[in-house]
Amino acid sequence: MNALASRRRHPAAIVVLLLLGLTVTGGLFSLLAPKPAEASVATVDAVNEGKKLFLANCATCHGLGGLGGLTGPSLFGVGAASADFQVGTGRMPPPAAGPIQAPRRGDRKFTEEQVAFLAAYVGSLAPGPGIPDERFTRGDGDIARGNELFKVNCAMCHNFAGSGGALSRGKFAPSLRDVTGKHFYEAMTTGPQSMPVFNDTNLTPQDKNDIISYMHELDKDQNPGGMNLGNLGPVSEGFFVWIFGLGLMIAAAVWLCAKAA
Repeated sequence: MNALASRRRHPAAIVVLLLLGLTVTGGLFSLLAPKPAEASVATVDAVNEGKKLFLANCATCHGLGGLGGLTGPSLFGVGAASADFQVGTGRMPPPAAGPIQAPRRGDRKFTEEQVAFLAAYVGSLAPGPGIPDERFTRGDGDIARGNELFKVNCAMCHNFAGSGGALSRGKFAPSLRDVTGKHFYEAMTTGPQSMPVFNDTNLTPQDKNDIISYMHELDKDQNPGGMNLGNLGPVSEGFFVWIFGLGLMIAAAVWLCAKAA
């Protein structure tokens, strides 16, 4: 007993206990911590093919090795998700040098395979958000909860119906209609242009899937109540009433006056 008590009082005992506690805590955290909702790591061949495409099409603005240049930012740390979103939606390369904000375009320059190669190369430059797992981009989540999350986090810029809206200094929140689940997820995790980043702490992968589910449900909306007026809210509705409603009232007043005369 005396020998055991003397070991407890040894100065190194505290250090040993601290190291043991840190080791156990770190091991439990690595096992129990939520894993990011990202797909598998890209292959070496995909990275090499992406590098060729990058040097031929992107290095002029973003510099050799993605270090950045006079007209393009550094791509270190943006991740494969950012490259897949920007190139996959036709925003990159932009139609003109130095636009205030690159719009989504249907006539993108690269095929799906080439987009995947570019994303693999950019993702290999430095750690960053990866391509999301298909489990969280299918849009099979809770639509009602997605509606609530969208109104709290997204509607102030993108409009309650996802129709988009104007921002300051020539920027804009784009329309979210007919956007794929993967691109929705990538936009939330990378924060393109003026959009903030919603990482897994702000919105979990399941939260993002619920929002995607709600937006896909909006795409099915047939507006049974009549004209949607672009779903832009009171501005377009007021404009419609001012032009057509007031015009009809003036026409009716002129008609009545003519009949009275």
